[in-house]
Amino acid sequence: MTIAADPSHHELSVDELTARLGDLDPMDIAGRLPRLRQAMAEAECDGLLVTSLTNIRYLCGFTGSAGLLWVGGDEALFVSDGRYRTQAADEIAQGGAEVRVEIPATADGQREAVAAAAGGAARVGLEAGDVTWARVQTFDSEWFPDASLVPTGELVEQLRLVKDAGEVQRIELACAIADVALTRVRGRLLDEPTEAEFGLELDTEMRRLGAADLSFETIVAAGPNGAKPHARPSNRRITDGDLVVCDFGAMVDGYHSDMTRTFWVGEPTALQRRMWEVVEAAQAAGVAAVRAGATVAEVDKACRAVIDEAGWSDAFVHSTGHGVGLDIHEAPRVAGTVDATLATGYVVTVEPGVYLPPHGGVRIEDIVVVTDDGCRRLTSTPRVPHP
Repeated sequence: MTIAADPSHHELSVDELTARLGDLDPMDIAGRLPRLRQAMAEAECDGLLVTSLTNIRYLCGFTGSAGLLWVGGDEALFVSDGRYRTQAADEIAQGGAEVRVEIPATADGQREAVAAAAGGAARVGLEAGDVTWARVQTFDSEWFPDASLVPTGELVEQLRLVKDAGEVQRIELACAIADVALTRVRGRLLDEPTEAEFGLELDTEMRRLGAADLSFETIVAAGPNGAKPHARPSNRRITDGDLVVCDFGAMVDGYHSDMTRTFWVGEPTALQRRMWEVVEAAQAAGVAAVRAGATVAEVDKACRAVIDEAGWSDAFVHSTGHGVGLDIHEAPRVAGTVDATLATGYVVTVEPGVYLPPHGGVRIEDIVVVTDDGCRRLTSTPRVPHP
């Protein structure tokens, strides 16, 4: 079992990051529809109407805010409105997927185009996790009145589990931007900023370094606020004696990063030092358990065993991690209650934590990509408690 050495993202210059942003390898978008059709056949669907915009992006490269993708056995059709006439054609052509693009003038025109493409499909799959009951009723009565609608369970999401080399490269670059950003601003924790001020500086630095967006609302939680795993930055000032939880991420070409570091400001108490050391050991144990063929429950158990031994089992109040990709939280969830096995190419977080009101909290999180004999960390900021 191996854990590859951390890349030195935190030492990259702005010019190096910019060069990487301009030299991203292509992703295998063209190979995704054939794999989806195989999954559709196993689900006994003649066609699938993809409504999730994230899944549409994955399958054909379209990044806009409105559209539908019909995937039949022989052809695929993308429809949207006039705002995306040029964008859809350009992005789908660039991605290389064999998808026909139509931009009807009206919503009725979109329905008619999809219905015509569906033809005599007897069983039409819908993404059960994405469509509302009202929309199902509309599809049943107006779009596919002669077909049986089949609720499908994450056909596309299952394809997204294994990342190709281009996807991993984008996640790693997002991690690199976050690494460099934190390196540049972490010293400000000693200047007594508010949580909100420090969060804004971190967000701004990620944007300045080339992030297309933030992965989620940055968490900066100091002192007693750190005992809330998803605290929002407040106007509370960071002062000596605080543990400070910083959870943040950058986005590159639609792909997310996610990292948490916890720092102590000033001299820590014995309890704070022990909290940090226990979580750091738990996180190291969890990362060491990640490998192709390991279950997510085994990774979760490795983290919890360390925290349980310290007497804080009740203070670890969330799952150990989650998948990361086009969504900040995607399959697989890394938890003891989940029946899933890791495979080469999965990208997951390992993020145990201990939360002790009113003393605060400690969480340490890295993203790793699963390899045949272990994993490779994509986040590289040193796991040290000093700003």
